[in-house]
Amino acid sequence: MEYFLTEEQVMIRDLARKIAEEKIAPKAQELDEKGEFPWEIIKVLAQSDLFRVFLPEEYGGLGGGVFELCLVTEELSRACSGVAVSYAASALGAFPILLYGTEEQKKKYLSDIASGKKLTAFAITEPEAGSDAGAIQTTAVKDGDHYVLNGTKCFITNGGEAEIYTIIAMTDKKKGARGASALIVEKGTEGFTFGKEEDKMGIRASATRELVFSDCKVPKENLIGKEGGGFIVAMKTFDSSRPGIGAQAVGIAQGALDRAIDYARERVQFGHPISSFQGIQHMLADMATQIEAARALVYAVARMVDKGCKDIARPSAMSKLFASDMAMKVTTDAVQIFGGYGYMKEYPVEKMMRDAKITQIYEGTNQIQRNIIALALIKEAAKRRKKK
Repeated sequence: MEYFLTEEQVMIRDLARKIAEEKIAPKAQELDEKGEFPWEIIKVLAQSDLFRVFLPEEYGGLGGGVFELCLVTEELSRACSGVAVSYAASALGAFPILLYGTEEQKKKYLSDIASGKKLTAFAITEPEAGSDAGAIQTTAVKDGDHYVLNGTKCFITNGGEAEIYTIIAMTDKKKGARGASALIVEKGTEGFTFGKEEDKMGIRASATRELVFSDCKVPKENLIGKEGGGFIVAMKTFDSSRPGIGAQAVGIAQGALDRAIDYARERVQFGHPISSFQGIQHMLADMATQIEAARALVYAVARMVDKGCKDIARPSAMSKLFASDMAMKVTTDAVQIFGGYGYMKEYPVEKMMRDAKITQIYEGTNQIQRNIIALALIKEAAKRRKKK
């Protein structure tokens, strides 16, 4: 489909595609097997200015936004979503600062993020607080000119590799979710250490670690927004970032479809390539249609975010939900087209199927996305009834 990209957006997409094909694809299997963080590729992305595409010009960016982030994430995910999420997670960590940070915070941190000099991470999940953000146990107690952090975060993408962390912690546990606050914590701060690196099913090239805070003193100037506003910071961050997960899912699915088409043309059974069989043709047609529908939704929502549209929680959740469910189905179908070979690690669709699963889980499970969508629908219906 024609998405009417600007000349600059076409250049960004094509550059990301070139890097994906030349630098990432040849190493994807090795990175997956070793579970190795792709620092060499991250440096290439930084040198190519791709970390600048989602940040404003005044902070060293190129003046783009979530749409440009989605273009890059999609192309990188076609080759390896583990690399793609390492890139995109830096945007996730930057969004709280960009959305709610002071001018001093933006000037201090965003330029290093834009240059790729420093990676970022966002931390809300804990052992007992996944979907239930109100159950956060990490505390941030005000003590003079500092907040003292204590607690543990888990499953943090870019954990240990990032230099800048945006942390959601409780400054007043009595208030539940309204007692949460957002803070910037720099790697190397005394009392801030890292726990185990997780051994994951998919996106194995990305780093996923525990963050451990033990009497970690953070300057009060590192508070993002207002004390007690952390839950709002987190939810608005997710509203902006969820189309990026959708783009990741679209990229994974597109990569799987590309390989399934190539394989179907080459694989001969009963004296004919399997691409000549109607059953396979219908599968490919459905896969392509589902991908294009998801891409259209993701792009539309990303543009809504960049235009500053209000009440984007519902469409943002829809973009993540639809695209990730689609990616799981498309990659499963790709494995089916490959048959027994698709189940073998030497063929890439096996990895893509494993990678697709996480898009249904992180940044809010798809069950949570359905809750968000349904509640928005019910509230809108109630408003319409009041107007009658």
